[in-house]
Amino acid sequence: MIVNLLVGGPVSDWPDDLADHLRQAADDEVWVGADYGAVRLVKYGVKPVLAVGDFDSSTAEEIQLVKEKATKSVIRPKKEDVTDTMLALRYIIQELQFDKIVIYGATGARLDQLLSNLFFVLMPEFKPYCEQIELVDKWNTVKFHLPGTHRLAKLSTTRYLAFVCLNAVADLHLYDAKYQLDGVDFAEPISLSSNEFVGNTTNFSFQSGVVCTIQCHD
Repeated sequence: MIVNLLVGGPVSDWPDDLADHLRQAADDEVWVGADYGAVRLVKYGVKPVLAVGDFDSSTAEEIQLVKEKATKSVIRPKKEDVTDTMLALRYIIQELQFDKIVIYGATGARLDQLLSNLFFVLMPEFKPYCEQIELVDKWNTVKFHLPGTHRLAKLSTTRYLAFVCLNAVADLHLYDAKYQLDGVDFAEPISLSSNEFVGNTTNFSFQSGVVCTIQCHD
């Protein structure tokens, strides 16, 4: 089962086919809305299995619409120690069965929210599930990786490839990308950007830390 999570980022950053995707969901996927993402789902005619957020940017009429259309709604009255996106993920992990969680609308215009939506995977409650989580927008597909050996398939719509060390990473090998590494340690977070595939897949490994890969295009 694929759980699609729509967050309240700008519609202009959505993948080009996301509006059609909302109207024609597959049988093996469900939709969850975080904050204004839930409002957008119901306005597109989607019935979310879960809607979560403080809805501080929504009108009373929009909040009522979400309550009526969503299978379950969690309207939190005050800010907590997690963002609306993290709270939605917490409920997804606790209450839904999933093979993959795909998050849309999480990269937006605000850098603080972008960084929050990259680094949350380091939190103990989310880290065990990070390899099942993807972030997707109009230009980027982000995946998260725990220590081990990985093979990544190239997306047909992207050109560039980045390896982002979200924390200290040991013994990073990039075996067959355009720019290769042979067992390099990084003590601090760093983005190794503007790499590229050579062929349709690339292989990499590391011994400790968390790495995210970003496939992107201009």
